[in-house]
This record gives sequence, structure tokens and C-alpha cells, in this order.
Amino acid sequence: DEFGTYLAGFGALTGRDVRDVTDQIVDHLRREDVFYRLEPYLHRYPHCWRCGTPLVFRLVDEWYISMGQVYDRPRSELTPEEVDASLRYQIMEAVDRIRWIPSFGYERELDWLLNMHDWMISKKRYWGLALPIYDCPSCGTFDVIGGEEELRERAVAGWDEFAGHTPHRPWIDAVQIACRGCGQPVSRITDVGNPWLDAGIVPFSTLHYRTDPGYWRQWFPADFVTESFPGQFRNWFYAMLAMSTVLRREPPFRELFGYATLFGEDGRPMHKSSGNAIDFDEAAERMGVDVMRWLFAKARPEENILFGWHAADEARRELLVLWNAYAFFVTYARLSGWQPREGIDEAVASARAAGRDRGALDRWILSRAAGLAARAEDRLRDVDARGAAEAFSAFVDDLSTWYVRLSRERMRRNDDPADADAAFATLHAALVVGARVAAPMLPFVSEAMYRNLVTAAVPSAAESVHLTRFPTAETGGWRDEQLEASMTLVRRAVELARTLRAHAGIRTRQPLARMWLAVPAALVDEIALLELVREEVNVAEVVRIDDESELVERRVKPLLPRIGKRLGPQIPAVMAAAREGRFEIRPDGMVEIGGATLAPDEVEILATPRPGTAVAHDEGLVVVIDTNLTPELRAEGDARELTRSIQDLRRSAGLDLADRIEIWVDGLDGRLDGHLDDVAADTLAIAINVGEAPSDASSTTVEIGGSPVRIG
Repeated sequence: DEFGTYLAGFGALTGRDVRDVTDQIVDHLRREDVFYRLEPYLHRYPHCWRCGTPLVFRLVDEWYISMGQVYDRPRSELTPEEVDASLRYQIMEAVDRIRWIPSFGYERELDWLLNMHDWMISKKRYWGLALPIYDCPSCGTFDVIGGEEELRERAVAGWDEFAGHTPHRPWIDAVQIACRGCGQPVSRITDVGNPWLDAGIVPFSTLHYRTDPGYWRQWFPADFVTESFPGQFRNWFYAMLAMSTVLRREPPFRELFGYATLFGEDGRPMHKSSGNAIDFDEAAERMGVDVMRWLFAKARPEENILFGWHAADEARRELLVLWNAYAFFVTYARLSGWQPREGIDEAVASARAAGRDRGALDRWILSRAAGLAARAEDRLRDVDARGAAEAFSAFVDDLSTWYVRLSRERMRRNDDPADADAAFATLHAALVVGARVAAPMLPFVSEAMYRNLVTAAVPSAAESVHLTRFPTAETGGWRDEQLEASMTLVRRAVELARTLRAHAGIRTRQPLARMWLAVPAALVDEIALLELVREEVNVAEVVRIDDESELVERRVKPLLPRIGKRLGPQIPAVMAAAREGRFEIRPDGMVEIGGATLAPDEVEILATPRPGTAVAHDEGLVVVIDTNLTPELRAEGDARELTRSIQDLRRSAGLDLADRIEIWVDGLDGRLDGHLDDVAADTLAIAINVGEAPSDASSTTVEIGGSPVRIG
């Protein structure tokens, strides 16, 4: 029975506790001469997850909903009558009308429906949904009561005791009805229902399906349902589908977003007993709720999340890139006294109208902000938080590593107020758009940014980022996809040039004389973009070329195994011409050499850079740099190394960004005399003294141009 005691009819075991009869059963086997051997052995056995007590298997009767027959033919071949005769196939029709995200959820639900048995709906518990089943022990007839009114009409005893209570035990158990078969009083079965019966009927019960069908129809079916994958295909998703199919033959929801589960960082399920469980309050306090949300948003929904402190550190590093760009803006805007106009539109208009040689950079980041808004809205509307988060990450990377880095000096120096104003206005607009886009994913970080960037400066603005509209519409006019494509080419060219520098062993701060560039498409704002390339690659001049033909030396290597039989006696003349460089490559790829014409697959064309250059290619993009270093170029490079070393010393000395400083350098031997004024301007120095620094000055020794130099 439910207490683990043997029922009547089991001889000497009757009335005994199942956990106390092992020895008695062994003795019985011995007496019957069927005993073999007694020995302990280790095996898997279920235990209570709360207290660890071994469980007892018990055979019981349960109640089921019939799912109908499984046919041995594809669904497409079934007749309407066969579908009507099997509930599982009717549910499959509802499944067909739902969008499942990720898409494999569709196949998973169909697989469950095809392979599941009848649905067991009863539980041997006290608390829970009281099943309205009345099973007559006299004649075997059972009734299912459809509601409170029907129960009151059918009741023959116990109604007064139940009236005024919810339909739960013990009150509901007092009511008896007359059996339809034999007329005997019948009590409700003592079982309660599977909790998924309650969960599955929610689309009807909470929306007043029976009492206000007009209201119910306004809200049914649900637009969107979300839960984790494990278990829900055979529990909640399935229960709602079953209920809705039985009642309406239609799906209970239009879209379902299912996601995998969360494991500990060690790949195991989280449990206190495993030592890998993290309490929500602890995680919220230690890693931050926006970091946690970002970790979830960036995860692939079909894969389990390995949740822990290391994963949080990765998510935090991404968000710090955004925060550092924001902090840079706030710091320098305060230092310069810059304030936003009476609205974002005015600030953006100022940025877009700057029209200087850096104007292309400003328009580019605003175009990227507009593209982010459009992409993120599209992804979020398509239930793709990960796609929106990835778009935001790419934008933040562009903002930080390209726009802010290239615009820092514009905001630090006051020699061009109009250009500085355009840079501040542009970065302000980009950060505000970024905050508004991120608000659904990073509600607290975006709120902090917005309140400082907008609410604190523009009293008429909305007081919260969450009270603003998504910025897609108002930023649509900023988009310039041709400029974005051109900037992508430019950035690839810079990356190739830096790779060439690294391979040639030339440091980034060392200026070069020139760079040649061939691009596979026209550049928008070519002059401004080539100026960006020039500064980023640190060259004096960027020269546009059609291809690298003038900058490489080509040689032709005839492939003897392919031309030997065909050319025969012409081979010596062909090989001699190849050695001497006497050949012509035709536009169609054919090669005229030594009186013969060779097809492209009969030769190998070798191209090597001319002495003093380095060449790189990438899908039609060609970059060539001049690697020759004159004494003047080396001196300029050393001056930039000196500037960097002074700035490092400024930071280590704890000086403020705006502090004016006095500098002493010892060991240059006059090598950089012509560059010291520029170094002073770049480092906010009131003077650069040649000689030993005072004893109370912060000092360091660095290597510049191969010699030790003392800086104070």
C-alpha cells in the first residue's frame, strides 16, 4: 500500500513493511529449493533526492488520456478519418501551424508525439488538482464532471460541506454523485491530477474561455511562449497543445522560443551537493545583473550555458569596451566644457555638417549607429536576442577600436574648436543610440549612460532610456552603406599594411615614406579615407594604383611536364626566354614566350616585391609599403617613441590628464633637436630641457634608437 506495507493475500508477508522482509524471503527460497547464492553487489538504485532514503517500487493503477493509434504510414498518406480517430495526429496538425525557434524544436515535438504512449494524468498525492472523476466500485461506470454547476446538479451528498471552498481536498472529497449505471452513491477518486493539466489549460482558464468567449478570442492564441527545452516538449508545450487541440483543433500559440538549460561551469548540472551551485542573489551581487543578462543574450539558445564566474568575466570584458568609450567621452567632454544641444537631432546635425577632412569618419560611425538600430530591431522582432547582441558587439568594437581611437586627439586638443565640437557631438549621438538599442538587453548600464548623457544635460528629454522609442526611425537618414563599404575596405588595407610592417620588423610608430594601394571598388570620400589610411599606417604618402604590376617583378616558370610533348624542339628557346625575362602576359592570361604561346595552366607566374617594398593581397585589395628607412624617418620614429615614453611616465607619476609638465631628457645627443617642439605639444609640456633631471622629478630610463635615454 502507500505506506510500504504488504496487502492481504501475500501469506506471511501480509502486514509486514517491505524494508523488513529480506531475510524472510531468502528463507522461503531456501525452503522451496530455488535458492542459488546470497551476495552483496553494487548497483544503481533510486533514492529520495531530499533525504537520501532508498525508494520502493510499487504497482498502482493510474488514469490516462488516450492519444490514439500510431499508423505505420507517413502523415501525408493518412485520410482525414484516420487523423480524426487519433489525437496525436490532430496535435501534429497544430504543431505544423507554429513557428518553432530554433527550428529543430518542430521535429522534436513531432518525434515526441509519434513515440509517446497514452498520457498519464493522475498522481498518488494529497495536494494538487482534484481530478473530477467518479468511479463506481459497484458496476465499473465512471463519470468526468465538467464544472461546478454540473457537480451541484449531480450531487446526492456532501454539497453543503463543499460549498464556498475551492475544488481541492478535503472539501471536494465530501461530495458524492449518483452512478449513471446503477444509481449507487459514488465518491471522487482520491488521485490528484498531473500538474501539467493545470499548466496546459492556462490559455483557456485564465482568459475566461467559458465565461467570456469574446474576451478570450481577443487574446487567443498567444503570440509568444518561451521555456527551456529539457522536459517541456513532453510537459508544458505538449500539455497546451493537447488541451487546445481537444477543445479547438487549433494551436494555443503562434511562436515558441525554446532554449537549452543552464549547467555549472564544470559542465555538470548545478546542485549544492556537487558544490557548483550559484545562488541568484550571489550572482547578481558579485557579477552584476547586466553581465548576467549579456551572458544569456549572447548564448546560442540551442546549446547549454556553462554558468560561472569565468563566463561572467568574459561577458564583463565585452561590456567594459562600451563603458570605456563612454567614460572617455564623459572625461574629455567635461575637460573641454562641451554640452549637448537641446536634443539629439541638433547634435547630429552639427556632427554631420562639420564637413572637414575627418567628416567621413563622423558620418561613418553615425551610419553604423543607424545600421545597428535597424539590425537590432529586426533581430529582436524576430525573437533573436543573440543576433541583436552580436550586432551591438560589432558596433561597440567599431566605435571603440576605430572611431574613438582615431578621434581622441580631436577631443583632446583645442587647436580646431569646430572639429572638436563635431567629434564630441558625433560620439555623443552614437553613444545615446547605442544605449537606446541596448536598453532591452542591458537595462541598467543603458539607463546609467542615458541619464548622464541626456537627462542630466537636456531637461526636456525623456527621463529614462526605457521611456524612449527604439531609435530606428529617427536614425534612418544617417545611413550611408556605400561609405560603410568603403570604410571596410580601408580598414582591411590598414590591417594588411600592419601585417607587412610586422613581417618586416618595423614598429608601428616608425614613419614610412609611402604606401601604394589598389582597391577592388571605388571609395566614397576617397581623399578623406586615404588620409585615414595614411595616418593609421604612419606613412608620409598614400598612392592609388590600378594594380601592383609596376611594383613587383614577375617571372614565368614554364611547366615542362605539360608543354614537353606539345612543344618538343621549342623547349630550349622557351626556357631561355624565361630565364632572361623575355615574355608577355596577355589580358586573357596567355603567355607569349620564346616564339611559343602557353596557356595559363602551362606556366606558373611568380611575382616578388621589388627591393625595399613589401606586398600583400586580399580579394582584389593590394597593399604595398616602402620599407626603406632614411635617417630623417628614423629620427621621426624615435621622437614618437619618446612621446609615448613620456606619456607612460606621466601616468605612472599619477598626473592628471590636463596637468602641464616640465620634461628633462638625457642621452639623445642632439639626435631629435628638430622634433622636441612637437613632443612638447603632444605631451602638454611647458619646456623640454636637455640634461639630467632634478632629484625630485619622476624618472625612468628607456631605449630610443638603440641607446638608453633618461627621462624626467
